[in-house]
Amino acid sequence: MSLLGFLSNQFIDIIEWTDDSRDTLSYRWPDDDKEIKNGAQLIVRESQVAQFVYLGQFGDSFGPGKYTLTTQNIPILSTLQGWKYGFNSPFKADVYYVTTRLFTGNKWGTSNPVMMRDADFGIVRVRAFGTFDFRIINPPLFLKEVAGSDQHFRLDEFADTMRSRVISLFSEALAQAKVPVLDVAMRYSELGEALLPLINPVVSTKYGLEFSSFIVENVSVPAEVEQAIDKRSSMAAVGNLNDYVKFQMAQGMTTPGGGGSAGFASEMAMGMAMAQQMVNQPGGAFGGQATPGVAGPAPATPATPVPPAPPSGGASLLSPAEAAQELGVSEADVLQTLEGGELKGKKIGSTWRISRAALDQYINS
Repeated sequence: MSLLGFLSNQFIDIIEWTDDSRDTLSYRWPDDDKEIKNGAQLIVRESQVAQFVYLGQFGDSFGPGKYTLTTQNIPILSTLQGWKYGFNSPFKADVYYVTTRLFTGNKWGTSNPVMMRDADFGIVRVRAFGTFDFRIINPPLFLKEVAGSDQHFRLDEFADTMRSRVISLFSEALAQAKVPVLDVAMRYSELGEALLPLINPVVSTKYGLEFSSFIVENVSVPAEVEQAIDKRSSMAAVGNLNDYVKFQMAQGMTTPGGGGSAGFASEMAMGMAMAQQMVNQPGGAFGGQATPGVAGPAPATPATPVPPAPPSGGASLLSPAEAAQELGVSEADVLQTLEGGELKGKKIGSTWRISRAALDQYINS
């Protein structure tokens, strides 16, 4: 081999890199300890950036295109190497290719619950996961903070490196956004859009990245918070309790057999019959007699006051418990309605009594 041929094999004439892996973020071009020849060709394809590094310092960057390496188009490297009047000899420098296309469908998730302060529930533990899309917008910063001097930095390495950083950014952005837990658990798409403007300034400044989308696929809260959310939803669905009770009664009265509410009308009728039987039977709830209209001998000195007997003519008095059974609600709801004056009744001592007419008027109102 001639001396000229030997020397030509020691110099680099063309620098290019073809990526077919689809998962490479950065790649250090192998120089095999050779020097780059003056006037060498540099080829950079679409979605690539070539970054020169000289002795640990970042030099010139080249976007897509074909370049002839001379003093004119590598001014930073010329300054770093101390070329004052141009160069005619080969030189040494590392060349990193950085992929700038969009990387989609990257998964993120919280390994431990994130603590957040909520106006309704106080301190709440939240778990979340989803996906994000990103691209590299600042190759020198990305190489410095993320890839380092890795010769072939792939997407799986990036996921391990960035997972904890993304979770930290998510936690800070969620706290800064002050999104209520009820919205976090029900409005995923809007949550991701709200967090994106808070996350992007941080990742671009720290890591040279830009997130084009940040998607929250699921947010879970502890079981006790879920129960509180369910109770609040039920209360909102019921609305006014009195109106709800009246609606149930109307449905049961107009639907024979109870329809789809497990025989509500039948249960109500059965309760009314049982209450009537308790009123009329001897020794019943109100001390009624077997034969109406025939009064027994009155005691000479009654020990305790006896409530007046039901008036003749078919009228009867009901206790709150019996009225509650007929209405299909709790006794506490009936007492509350009596105290509020919506249901008319008479208080004898500490005991309420409700006439049949007043109950029917309340039901039909």
